[in-house]
Amino acid sequence: GEVIKHRPGRTILESDNTQFTLLTGNTHPIHFDHHYASKTQFGKPLVNSALTLAVVTGMSVTDTSYRSIANLEWEFIKMPNPVFHGDTLYAETEILDKRESRSKPDRGILHMETRAHNQRGELIMEFRRKSLVAKKGMGAIPDYENIPLDGK
Repeated sequence: GEVIKHRPGRTILESDNTQFTLLTGNTHPIHFDHHYASKTQFGKPLVNSALTLAVVTGMSVTDTSYRSIANLEWEFIKMPNPVFHGDTLYAETEILDKRESRSKPDRGILHMETRAHNQRGELIMEFRRKSLVAKKGMGAIPDYENIPLDGK
């Protein structure tokens, strides 16, 4: 299927990881305790994998999800290599299938696989998901670029 490259890349800062770790309550020391992390096989703190998933998904939104009404399914999420502070992520999405919704004729289902690599070209994440999308011109979602401002 069609492959869409999502640019620009996104560098993950230590502050991103610390804030996300505290926000989600995932306070495992591998994410923010440099001394603890130095004693692990990685030798330094890991970026929280849920942050990586959120960033990579977010990178794909402009190109794949503006017409999205809902995420229907996450089929799998794989993280074959770690992400560290300072890594820059690049993502791409392959459209695997498009079909009409059986229950909602004004909508379709988009099946896609997103892959992300770091600046060294190492695969750091891949996942598949299905999204319910509005068909063009069907009005299931507001036209983002023409949403009226309150009072105008």
